[in-house]
Amino acid sequence: MSGMLNSGVGQQQFQRRTQNAPQERGPRQYIKVVPQQQEQVQSSNKSRTMTPYQAENGQMTLNGQESSSMLDWKVQLKLPPVDTRHKTEDVTATKGNEFEDYFLKRELLMGIYEKGFERPSPIQEESIPIALTGSDILARAKNGTGKTAAFCIPAIEKIDQNKNAIQVLILVPTRELALQTSQVCKELAKHLSIQIMVSTGGTSLKDDIMRLDQTVHLLISTPGRVLDLANKGVCNLRDCSMLVMDEADKLLSPEFRPLVERLIGYLPRNRQVLLFSATFPVTVKSFKDRFLRKPYVINLMDELTLKGITQYYAFVEEKQKVHCLNTLFSKLQINQSIIFCNSVNRVELLAKKITELGYSCFYIHAKMLQSHRSRVFHDFKNGACRNLVSSDLFTRGIDIQAVNVVINFDFPKNSETYLHRVGRSGRFGHLGLAVNLITYEDRFNLYRIEQELGSEIKPIPPQIDQVIYCR
Repeated sequence: MSGMLNSGVGQQQFQRRTQNAPQERGPRQYIKVVPQQQEQVQSSNKSRTMTPYQAENGQMTLNGQESSSMLDWKVQLKLPPVDTRHKTEDVTATKGNEFEDYFLKRELLMGIYEKGFERPSPIQEESIPIALTGSDILARAKNGTGKTAAFCIPAIEKIDQNKNAIQVLILVPTRELALQTSQVCKELAKHLSIQIMVSTGGTSLKDDIMRLDQTVHLLISTPGRVLDLANKGVCNLRDCSMLVMDEADKLLSPEFRPLVERLIGYLPRNRQVLLFSATFPVTVKSFKDRFLRKPYVINLMDELTLKGITQYYAFVEEKQKVHCLNTLFSKLQINQSIIFCNSVNRVELLAKKITELGYSCFYIHAKMLQSHRSRVFHDFKNGACRNLVSSDLFTRGIDIQAVNVVINFDFPKNSETYLHRVGRSGRFGHLGLAVNLITYEDRFNLYRIEQELGSEIKPIPPQIDQVIYCR
């Protein structure tokens, strides 16, 4: 400590102060400078310095050494247990950056660390600093590599808490993804006074109108609902400086694109637009050329499927599928599994069969009541059930860390759907298993999807080593 203040005057002041001061916890003692004493201390040979960033965050340095306030905030964090599971290069092949390198608000950093994020993933390293500069972004990265935090962190950082206006709009294609994204934002921003609202179809429009009468800084919504609110004049987007489109390829499909384009008309001309997805079909290019200004392009798709997912197929007849599924349940070490079917009717029929076999099972599809869908999603995510039978409603962005097995009971018709389905396992660099039940009619689709994804789907062996999907 004596090395911090080199002048004799500084030494005497320090000794007088520490004689009467109560002992702080820990091996090192730090001094806190009050305003009246600043002039005297700054007259010493090596004065105390404060950068604008440190002044904003209440940080003070003594000749380059951190003050106790700089250290205390990390000590007081309520961190979740460290995830010791094996991780693949999809999330570990980073440049070595830290979240603190981006000069984020301390309260946001606290939320990031308490969420369990240790270091930025590759997509976060690429996206966060660019988004903070105000540039438009077109980002392509694999499912389950941290895309949500890659846009939520800069969005929260750029919000002015003292301004009563919607400043960020995040568009997503499904209600479940809206709920999940809002939960991530709330957890990241829990130490900030940012008001976050989620609005989707199937919920009370009256409640949304009443909520918008209060302060909202960040709005997460499906396109139809927010456009309806904007048309009614209750959702004011004049001050919304950032538009984020998650699962952008789906939002720019014929189903959603007209809504999105009309919605952009309510935003200011100097808006920032961020597009994120794992797949970008040709339709995205025309949208990019029309609405994005010199976007920064990020492409981390050296290969399309996640490195940690092992893919197998089992060649079966249609009538053998349920028996084959029963065999898989008995032989595999399943934490949680998602079983995909190609129609709503088959989802309900299969869920009934699985229950009759004696396994716990939920099901979810787009024709269910929204309240029922939300309950199933919430309960499955919290581990109330081991198996979920789903339509393709559940392929987009849904992040359930415990899912380590995906089974395509019905094989999908195209490579995009296959990619999003198998991406429900092996989240954030962890290991996962995808098993495809293939009939004679599926054989050409299997070959075509292998070719398009550049990925080998192997015949299922008699025994599957748990190491490849349970580490």
